[in-house]
Amino acid sequence: MLSVEPKLKEPAITEPRINDRIRVAEVRLIGPDGEQVGVVATSVALRLAQDAELDLVEVAPDARPPVCKLMDYGKFKYEADMKAREARRNQANTDLKEIRFRLKIDDHDYETKKGHVERFLNGGDKVKVMIMFRGREQSRPEMGTRLLQRLADDVAALGVVESMPKQDGRNMTMVLGPTRRKAEAVSERRKRAQEINASRLTKSEQRRLQAETGSVPVVESETGSVPVVESETE
Repeated sequence: MLSVEPKLKEPAITEPRINDRIRVAEVRLIGPDGEQVGVVATSVALRLAQDAELDLVEVAPDARPPVCKLMDYGKFKYEADMKAREARRNQANTDLKEIRFRLKIDDHDYETKKGHVERFLNGGDKVKVMIMFRGREQSRPEMGTRLLQRLADDVAALGVVESMPKQDGRNMTMVLGPTRRKAEAVSERRKRAQEINASRLTKSEQRRLQAETGSVPVVESETGSVPVVESETE
């Protein structure tokens, strides 16, 4: 009895066919500036690409005939990779932070924990606030609701209630969501760090910056922003 070997699946093509890899008889050609050239023989399109020192790139393989474009494929791929890298760098996942309160919390501890909640929200993260009941406190859920509502009101400028207070056994939870996206918070922190680094320039770096830009560097002081002025005796 003959054994039949299973057919191996061909690897999926993740990059477009270019130049000599395009084996169809004719293509619908688009010029390097987006102009429609029309349906031409593939050999003609390859010759046009060679004359222009460009690549013939298949951009719509499922069309009939396939659509190809004249372009610098190396430059196109590099720019696409840079855009994808920048998108990944700017993308930030929102984390769910958790902070716990006691029902009978004093004012100092409340302000401290509220500060943590504000920091999380300001950083673009969600916050799960949990109240842990002790003993007979479980019979007073309205006190937990009032405490969580007080917190929600205090941080209303930075976050909104995404999940209303809900009791589950000995705990009551509420979820606060940030009013701005995580990517915006990350971008602002990066910008602030760059400003801090700029304020730490040495005098030689300040002189070089002034020579390059024609502007007077500004540094922060306790009385506000002041221009850097070099003394004649230095």
